[in-house]
Amino acid sequence: MSALINRLDAQAPDFDARLTALLAWDDDERPDVTRAVKEILDAVRREGDAALVRYTNRFDRRAVVSPAALEVVAPAASLDAVPEAVRAALEQAAARIRNYHEKHKAVSWNYREADGTVLGQLVTPLDRVGIYVPGGKAAYPSSVLMNAIPAKVAGVGEIIMVVPAPDEHVEPVVLAAAAIAGVDRVFTIGGAQAIGALAYGTATVPAVDKIVGPGNIYVATAKSMVFGRVGIDMIAGPSEILVVCDGATDPDWIAMDLFSQAEHDEQAQSILVSPDAAFLDAVEASIVRLLPSLPRADIVRTALAARGALVRVTDLESAIALANRIAPEHLELSVADPQRWLPHIRHAGAIFLGRHTPEAIGDYCAGPNHVLPTAGTARFSSPLGVYDFQKRSSVIDCSPAGAAELGRIAAVLATAEGLDAHARSAAYRTADE
Repeated sequence: MSALINRLDAQAPDFDARLTALLAWDDDERPDVTRAVKEILDAVRREGDAALVRYTNRFDRRAVVSPAALEVVAPAASLDAVPEAVRAALEQAAARIRNYHEKHKAVSWNYREADGTVLGQLVTPLDRVGIYVPGGKAAYPSSVLMNAIPAKVAGVGEIIMVVPAPDEHVEPVVLAAAAIAGVDRVFTIGGAQAIGALAYGTATVPAVDKIVGPGNIYVATAKSMVFGRVGIDMIAGPSEILVVCDGATDPDWIAMDLFSQAEHDEQAQSILVSPDAAFLDAVEASIVRLLPSLPRADIVRTALAARGALVRVTDLESAIALANRIAPEHLELSVADPQRWLPHIRHAGAIFLGRHTPEAIGDYCAGPNHVLPTAGTARFSSPLGVYDFQKRSSVIDCSPAGAAELGRIAAVLATAEGLDAHARSAAYRTADE
């Protein structure tokens, strides 16, 4: 085991056990957090704005008197408060994200059967969506773009954004991103109280139909508790990257790709898989040399030691099989012919092909969404997209002839299930034949 990162060999007898331990992360429910979040949600549901103001002042060190003061009156004014280069980058990223998401917007459809019966699907957007954006020391304008733009493309009627403002401060770049993405209203609230306000509504903050966006353990716990009353995107785990490399990419590039996820937090996971043992050694040497240059070196060091790994496999086929087993949030195929291997990938949140496609580009401006399934959930779930902000309703329009035929079938099945009213309701329509 390296002082900085774990070394695994897929041929070793203890490989499965070590990999399983490495992939595990502490997602156990914390009773203290659960109790605190339940108390906050109950208070917001009962007291509305009064609880919202009380918790905001308590947790964010503020002195809000009127609930109206929680709303940002003109977020677009922040466009002039950010450097021109940053504003231009936000606008360029927003355009690319919008263009990509326009391409997977579902549309209504129907078809007519021979007897005149029409069957179809009506696709409609959600009425109102809430976006949670982390605040405090961190600023995530990219999260604003990635969450708001698909909702806008879907045609959501109103987008409400909440962002904490500890000590009365919100980063202008976050508000600028909100303006560029088309957010309708912004409230400076955070934590479980913000989730409660979005779920239940208060006199000041309107209730929404779905809540999306990342947050800390209190936010994640609150989202899980209000699910059912409102929709949510997902309960995300720590950030992950898995790089498959044939050994021909610059080791410094790969080391920095691993750092790009490890710098998120101490539980983030960065794994490199390669059949080239000498290349793994070279990447480890790059890690040792480059790590001290990072501002967040302490976080990266902790993450790599706890959950990072350099894994030797026998060949690229084994590497791809391992990638499918792990089902990572981000998968880089840093190999000579990535298109050859793409059809073999079954489970990954986002796939980055070739040596010149780092995951960091996907985080900001490539176009696809960076809100992705984590902790192996890519086996059954997908990136955030326009489809998360649309609903599908079935449409059935029976002609008299269709009703007669379908009524007979339905009456037989309803009788078999012992539901007489169902059977008689369907059979009534057969009399019109």
